[in-house]
Amino acid sequence: MRRIGLLLLGIALLAAPGWARPIQPPTGFPVDAADRDRLAARCAALGREIADLPGRLPAAVPGAGRSLLPDVQVLHKAVDWALRFDEFQRSNDVRVAGRLLDLGFARAADLRSGRAPWLTETGRVVRGFVSRIDGSVQPYGVVVPSGWRPDAPPGRVDVWLHGRDDRLTELKFLGERLASDGEFAPAGAVVVHPYGRYCNAYKFAGETDVFEALEHALEAYRGDRSRVGLRGFSMGGAGVWHLAAHHPGAWRAVAPGAGFAETARYTKTPPEAPIPPWERLLWGLYDAPDYAAGFHHLPVLAYSGELDPQRQAADVMAGALAAEGLVLEHLIGPGVQHRYEPGAKRELSQRFDALMSGPPLLPPARVRFATRTLQYVPSGRLGWIRPEGLARHWDPARVDAGVASDGRSIRVALTNVTAFVLENPPGLADGWVTVDIDGTPFRVRHRSDGDGFIVRFRETGGSWRRVRSAPREGKRPGLQGPIDHAFMDSFLVVRPTGRFDDPAVAAWSRSAIDRFAVDWRAQFRGELRICDDVDVTSEDIRRHHLILFGDPRGNRLIGRIAGRLPIRWTGDGIRVGERRFTGG
Repeated sequence: MRRIGLLLLGIALLAAPGWARPIQPPTGFPVDAADRDRLAARCAALGREIADLPGRLPAAVPGAGRSLLPDVQVLHKAVDWALRFDEFQRSNDVRVAGRLLDLGFARAADLRSGRAPWLTETGRVVRGFVSRIDGSVQPYGVVVPSGWRPDAPPGRVDVWLHGRDDRLTELKFLGERLASDGEFAPAGAVVVHPYGRYCNAYKFAGETDVFEALEHALEAYRGDRSRVGLRGFSMGGAGVWHLAAHHPGAWRAVAPGAGFAETARYTKTPPEAPIPPWERLLWGLYDAPDYAAGFHHLPVLAYSGELDPQRQAADVMAGALAAEGLVLEHLIGPGVQHRYEPGAKRELSQRFDALMSGPPLLPPARVRFATRTLQYVPSGRLGWIRPEGLARHWDPARVDAGVASDGRSIRVALTNVTAFVLENPPGLADGWVTVDIDGTPFRVRHRSDGDGFIVRFRETGGSWRRVRSAPREGKRPGLQGPIDHAFMDSFLVVRPTGRFDDPAVAAWSRSAIDRFAVDWRAQFRGELRICDDVDVTSEDIRRHHLILFGDPRGNRLIGRIAGRLPIRWTGDGIRVGERRFTGG
């Protein structure tokens, strides 16, 4: 897989604008010295146990050993970070930390003995996994129904997205997951509680975290991938609107509660507000109304308190769905503000359970999908047609494709799409079939006994033609920007080691990496992968997005690609197109 090298030129990465407050856990309360010393000693001892485990695991341990280490490591991390970064937020956090360490020692002892009993436990279980984004260990909670067995048929899986809580460290999150089933725990369903990388409304690394936790749970608990539901409230409701609109093919049904769904109206930003044009443009990255076409394929049951200002999210989405000819099912909790009203909550549960118990949602014969970026294209059961090029990124793009009832033709209508792939459309007949693209027909052959049906088309000069491969130049899925998308997948920070012409650039590069590490840990709860430029391998380039600091002399990787960039370094600064920026 190709990865893209990304260049940071003095912009304060992940630093919030002056009007915004970074969201990160506040400094906690002072812990009694004796309690702190006791926890620190036990935490250090558990760390040594974990370091020693890989070489001492019997072959009989389920999961082949290393894959189960995160279930211990995540318990250690929760306490270690609370100690190191003064993140004890509540009076009972010391007790919670002790309980997590007890559980960590017990699991380590089990692994040394060739056991992993938590893999078959029912009720509340906390788990961990290694994220592909930065190699960090991330937590999630799961509620396993009574009677569940590893050999049971694949069953229903629900995902619950938590609300905003500035104090939601790993310590607090894991403590809550051991203490409560959460808002909903339907009989017979495995309920997954992602951490979401803290409180970023399930955007960017938080979005990836949901899918990584879900994938881990689907494998661990034999979940039925055709019966995955999504619910959440407040910030979690915003996460549901986001993940449902951008990934409608991933879910059997969704139920957002309150939350927010777009930027301008939620923040009461008037059209004449002095917002930079690029910022307004990038609202299209996550404003859910822009993606409402996907709800043709996904049952949605919204909830709002009658008096809740965040009812605004469902009202906005009701308008977006109405523009698609759809009606939003919207339950109202009478007389309440920002919470579930008991009667409405019972009705919501019953109706959601009915949606989840229906037959599996199969790939539809007709797919309708809207997007503004190749980051979000049809996937899952909708993924039999996928855009691979846009005429203009951030302008509205749309796909409307359908297989005829006799399976002999596929009609494709496109807006702002210049390349796409068809892969195993449902119900396609054997033999020659017609693909009609905005009135231009193509004859292609389908064989159900072959290796699958994959055909690509590209528009050039106003005409469509069949091609053999995806576009290799320009923006394409996975390589389309903006820079934020680099941090939704595996990335590597490359530290410069060369000699800089300007000592100020060298000093900035070092301080920016240090600041990036602090902000990433605080806001996205991970630790950066950092590598010197002289140590980057071809495998690193293949596997990771590269985050390059410095200039062509200071960072050899920037030097390698400088001639192909639209940026030129001059003796006193840089030139971007016709614009010059001097140092100082």
